[in-house]
Amino acid sequence: MNKPDLKVRIGSLEMKNPVTVASGTFGYGPEYAGLVDLDRLGAITVKGICTEPHVGNATPRTFETAGGMLNAIGLPGPGAQGFIKKYLPFYEKYSVPLIVNIWGKTVEDYSRVAEIFNDQARIGALEVNVSCPNVKEGGALYGTDVNLFRTVVDAVRVRTQKPLIVKLAPNVADIKVFARAAQECGAEAVSIMNSYPAMAIDIETRRPQLANRTGGLSGPAIKPIAVKLVWEAARAITIPIIGMGGIYTPEDALEFIIAGASAVAVGTASFTDPSSAVRVIEGVEAWMAAKGIGSIAELRGTVQA
Repeated sequence: MNKPDLKVRIGSLEMKNPVTVASGTFGYGPEYAGLVDLDRLGAITVKGICTEPHVGNATPRTFETAGGMLNAIGLPGPGAQGFIKKYLPFYEKYSVPLIVNIWGKTVEDYSRVAEIFNDQARIGALEVNVSCPNVKEGGALYGTDVNLFRTVVDAVRVRTQKPLIVKLAPNVADIKVFARAAQECGAEAVSIMNSYPAMAIDIETRRPQLANRTGGLSGPAIKPIAVKLVWEAARAITIPIIGMGGIYTPEDALEFIIAGASAVAVGTASFTDPSSAVRVIEGVEAWMAAKGIGSIAELRGTVQA
């Protein structure tokens, strides 16, 4: 029996299989290179980068919860030029496509980092993290205000020719509104979903478990939320969706694809088992072969609902 066709295309970005890793869970790549064959992945999505170096939040900034983890890492990173100098040369020995997650505190930050990366041929696509506060708008989140959302996606779109993947916030009234806005602003794809705003408290000290007070919940606990949002968005847009949130097994990934995702990202699972993404790839391929499904496209969006 022939192997199933797992290839996925997002704009000009070609993935040989539908599995990437979620931004912030895989470092910049070198951190996992001794543990995983990076070229087995469909793509690598690196940790969020802004224009200048950023130190992130105070510790403690992670906390394990039932069914997942809270994090308020705060997007530390080397800045755009730091990434280009320190990390981009690492990828010369690999063929895996590279997706760079970008963020900013202002619209100008977003557009500037997109412009810097536009000239880097090794970068295959940009993932726009809109779950950031706009410091010029009193801290309003780009990802939860559709007008701010459109402003930042428009600003990035005009500064780069690379495929844009807009990472949607889950804590909105209607995910379809934001998915449509991303498509209308020229994005090639959306990724759903970012971690869910959450909090944990130490009952002895009566203080939050995170120095930042609140953080983002990820892991298996959020998977049903993410699957629902992917299903809703898939009925509203025609561009690809990268589904993520609690994917630990091949069955988890298949659930997202059947809901309407073209690709998936493995996140928190990589912390407990660095080989998780590769196991998901192998498991999806084996399941499709056993079912006689010839291509991933045949499976996408086939939920009977």
